[in-house]
Amino acid sequence: MCGPPVCTASHFQTPSSPGNAKAMQCPTCGHVPTTVVDHEVNGSGVRRQRSCPECGLRFATHEQAATVGIQVRNRDGRREEFQRHKLLESLRISARKRDLAAGAIEAIVEDVERRLSVSGHDEVPSRVISEIVIGHLRMLDPIAYIRFASAYRQFVSIDDMLDELERLEYSPVPPAEQPRLFEELPFAPTPIESAPSAASR
Repeated sequence: MCGPPVCTASHFQTPSSPGNAKAMQCPTCGHVPTTVVDHEVNGSGVRRQRSCPECGLRFATHEQAATVGIQVRNRDGRREEFQRHKLLESLRISARKRDLAAGAIEAIVEDVERRLSVSGHDEVPSRVISEIVIGHLRMLDPIAYIRFASAYRQFVSIDDMLDELERLEYSPVPPAEQPRLFEELPFAPTPIESAPSAASR
């Protein structure tokens, strides 16, 4: 049996804001507002089941977190707009030829997007994004972690990387210097936690 038609909203609305959630136009008759009959929160946004009180149409929307316009401040002071595809490509390079769970890399990017979208900040330091990613990779795969961290933390020698691997082995928790910009945000479970750890293979 076919499900309701799906419309994609370009902005993020949380379940805690029902007033905004109802202000969706019916794609068939144009009536406003429509009624939210159910919703499901996932890593990147909210899927809502809706009903139009005018024509009776039932349809679904998937509302994704809006990170458009958020500026990332690099270490050299340059600013550029956050770009999902650049972060995704960087992670894919770090995880190349590693046996990671399906969707693990995408889940990391979605967590970063979620945190950015609800942070209330128009600009964030690049180190905040990097440390969020590094925190995930430390638990996910040590090789992918070292590859990513070597670019971000600029290891200057093999000894630096060996020291970091030894620290990872004896201290498998996020470092104390983790930026605190997103400290108050609840952690959203993602496929990352179910990914097989390379350290256990």
